[in-house]
Amino acid sequence: MAIKKLLIANRGEIACRVIKTARRMGIATVAVFSEADKDALHVKMADEAVAIGPAPSSQSYLVINAILNAIRQTGADAVHPGYGFLSENPVFAKALQDAGVAFLGPPTGAIEAMGDKITSKKLAAEAGVSTVPGHMGLIEDAEEAVTISASIGYPVMIKASAGGGGKGMRIAWNDEEAREGFRASRNEAKSSFGDDRIFIEKFVDQPRHIEIQVLGDQHGNVVYLGERECSIQRRNQKVIEEAPSPFLDAKTRKAMGEQAVALAKAVGYTSAGTVEFIVDGKRNFYFLEMNTRLQVEHPVTELVTGLDLVEQMIRVANGERLSFGQDDIKLNGWAMESRLYAEDPYRNFLPSTGRLTRYRPPQEGTHPDGTIIRNDTGVYEGGEISIYYDPMIAKLCSWGRDRATAISAMASALDNFEVEGVGNNLPFLASVMAHPRFRAGDLTTAFIAEEFPDGFHGVLPDETTARQLSVIAAVINQRLQTRAAAISGTIGNHRRIVGSQWVVRFADQEHAVLVASKAEDETLTVTVSEKFVLRVSSNWRPGMTHAAFSVDGDIIGVKVELTGTTVRLRMRGIDITATVREPHVAALARLMPKKLPPDTSKMLLCPMPGLLTSVLVSQGDVVEAGQPLATVEAMKMENLLKAERRGTVKRIAATTGASLAVDELILEFE
Repeated sequence: MAIKKLLIANRGEIACRVIKTARRMGIATVAVFSEADKDALHVKMADEAVAIGPAPSSQSYLVINAILNAIRQTGADAVHPGYGFLSENPVFAKALQDAGVAFLGPPTGAIEAMGDKITSKKLAAEAGVSTVPGHMGLIEDAEEAVTISASIGYPVMIKASAGGGGKGMRIAWNDEEAREGFRASRNEAKSSFGDDRIFIEKFVDQPRHIEIQVLGDQHGNVVYLGERECSIQRRNQKVIEEAPSPFLDAKTRKAMGEQAVALAKAVGYTSAGTVEFIVDGKRNFYFLEMNTRLQVEHPVTELVTGLDLVEQMIRVANGERLSFGQDDIKLNGWAMESRLYAEDPYRNFLPSTGRLTRYRPPQEGTHPDGTIIRNDTGVYEGGEISIYYDPMIAKLCSWGRDRATAISAMASALDNFEVEGVGNNLPFLASVMAHPRFRAGDLTTAFIAEEFPDGFHGVLPDETTARQLSVIAAVINQRLQTRAAAISGTIGNHRRIVGSQWVVRFADQEHAVLVASKAEDETLTVTVSEKFVLRVSSNWRPGMTHAAFSVDGDIIGVKVELTGTTVRLRMRGIDITATVREPHVAALARLMPKKLPPDTSKMLLCPMPGLLTSVLVSQGDVVEAGQPLATVEAMKMENLLKAERRGTVKRIAATTGASLAVDELILEFE
């Protein structure tokens, strides 16, 4: 019997993405929402919507009875679980089966067998699949975790058995990190999944994270749809994915794919699923886990195969056979996915919350050069990013005929993506796209840690880019001055004259710029430092927050923000605030003293909006450098705050359980 009404037991961008395919197939949709999501985009998009509880997911999206009540209320005959929440919960799948409702996922037995990380590794080993050495039994406490870790040999990976999405996962390089990592992983696992079981495995040094997409029907047919390279990760959370992998050869791809299919068949798998592998520098691969659901990064597979995986999941649930075999699967071109998160890259990627005062994605679809841009999102301009859920704003995808083209298309799309109101990782994503090592495909899961060891502090423009930005700032300023002169008009017999010579200063650089043509002209001739002559044209006009500039033929997409007498320009991970002055004013400005920032060295400030879950010291305590001081929970992640130096606690300013804002005082030192 064909599905007529589909309930999506999820939220955000994945709910919106499922709704789009269901709508195209003529299937009615039902959204569910918590109190925090009553105005969410997925609620607006669905044909019907049902409230299921308070904001915390443990009281709404994770409550099986609430979902079942929504099904009964709307008459939905099928459920798509998305990812996270109840997507890999066998109790939920069984409840749907008992209710006669189709579950867009594998059978309950397959979820039980492969959804649990410990069980799946045992079954994989029994099936002859290469697995990473580790301890598959349950671990009672932190001390047992230390003993097991030492016996396996550091480094080790501490992981939540019911985990996913990087939650409840830590790497430990010594006993203390194993002890601390076990406690943090267990707390995160219990908070995110309601299951605090933990296991430990060997961490493969210099690894790549490569996964195989599988798809099976109810008639025993299973195929693999190529691989996805997911090695660009931060805190075990994927940031950038691509398909295919720049590392695999055809032989390894075939071997991994066939092994993934064999494993899926062994557990009677149907629907879409992913078999994840760790791959070393010699292309040896080891089974990590199987995700019995749709993956966040599935769009890149769709872009290179031409298949809609949600459509395939619906067809499989309808009892249809796969309409293609393994030999029909061809990988066409290259696809990239960048995960846009509400997090501040300049503050160690701490979560950010608030209202999206500006949200303008780049244009989707096929562009004149043949590249494709796709943006899967669950937000809109004016919407709220709350503290209760994953901080993902959108998944920006690009497709090109080859890897270099896909990267260039992504870089351009990131420059054209406007997000304001919350901290976001757009500049970091852009910097990765421009990184020589990334462009060369020299990737491991340690890429971010190795290339940004001290965190992300923005990208410094090279000499050529600095000249281009100076020219852009000068042209913007001259157009503003010309507009102001036109508005003020003639006073007596005097008309304001706009000069052509400017000094542009940002960071510690100064550039003398001469704008030889009128600012309103389509193309300007601009001289920099008396020796570089550039031809500049742009569509920028006062009031525009984004524009494209052509500087000697280079097309530069730049975000523009005017504040007082400064021009802020952002592109390709570069963020500069330039002052544009007449030469005599610039000479005087050089004599002005620099304003020093306030001294916060004796304060522990909350680095993000979040819940203060514990204060680990008391007034009068003497603490040592590196000693834990407090924990703050934000967006399902637990963050441990440590002392930077030795000191004595003067006072505790915040209480456990308090909701804190960014830079709110937690405690103060003498």
